[in-house]
Amino acid sequence: MTERVLAVDGGNSKTAMALVDLDGRVLAQVRGPGASPQNIGLDRSLEVFEGLAREVARRAGLPPGEPIAAHTAAYLAGADLPREEEDLRAAIEARGWSATTVVGNDTFALLRAGTADGIGVAVVCGAGINCVAVAPDGRVHRFPALGRISGDWGGGAHLGSEALWLAARADDGRGEPTALLDAVVAHFGTATLAEAVERLHFGEVEFDPNDLCPLLFEVAAAGDPAARSVVDRLVEEVVLLARVSLARLGLSAEPVDVVLGGGVLTGAGDAVVDAVRARLPVPADRVRVVDVPPVVGAALLGLDALGAEPAAEPRLRTAYREPAALVAGG
Repeated sequence: MTERVLAVDGGNSKTAMALVDLDGRVLAQVRGPGASPQNIGLDRSLEVFEGLAREVARRAGLPPGEPIAAHTAAYLAGADLPREEEDLRAAIEARGWSATTVVGNDTFALLRAGTADGIGVAVVCGAGINCVAVAPDGRVHRFPALGRISGDWGGGAHLGSEALWLAARADDGRGEPTALLDAVVAHFGTATLAEAVERLHFGEVEFDPNDLCPLLFEVAAAGDPAARSVVDRLVEEVVLLARVSLARLGLSAEPVDVVLGGGVLTGAGDAVVDAVRARLPVPADRVRVVDVPPVVGAALLGLDALGAEPAAEPRLRTAYREPAALVAGG
């Protein structure tokens, strides 16, 4: 069997899979819905993953019944604790996609996607927020990332909820005036915020707090103090996660990479990233927003596990930086 890696980036909002050969060529790729076990349960997650894995095998032209890959590298949102990683590994391994399987948190894939060696710190802020760090000697620092019960602050849903909260308090007089009020009303297409709140209460409109996150950044960028305070708090949290991780691994004085990713941070704009850079104890040019999808990091970790030649990495990265180079139907 040709040695292949089945790379899985399983996020809260989407799942990406890629089948990559040992030379770093993308044989097929597919995207599907988010399938975090924390959100939809383990059984439903596995159904989604199974469907996508079989589809990527079909797109790659593999004969039915042939193992999809030599190795599955699955990096998943919701794999936050070692017990969860092991449960998911056993469940995925039982699917028979490959001879070996590794499951880790999706933040590790982000770190590998943004570095040449998987060493450094990665902070992801998408639907939620998380951070991992890996030292040159292999030591790892990570957070449980279970939401408020584990001390977390941030993520698109949290920020969007803050925008609505500030708008509501500005509307009824408990809070300071803010341009978020008009922006949120316009988002819901109602005459007043009170009307929007009532419709939300009765479930008459679909509402995902993540949808208000871009609006929050737009209003903050225009100079609104209330919105700006939330964005500043996010910067503080991103910096704190990275600083704590660096300190716990004794890397605060080392020129290590800090990788930022997730839909919130990649869409936040230069002002937010520059503010993070200015407050971290590493050279500014070592703090970067990832420029390839996290599934590339999952694939690279899989290629590392199979001992791929160094040339495989630039070939894979080039394919994802130049989407036209990817295989048709991928």
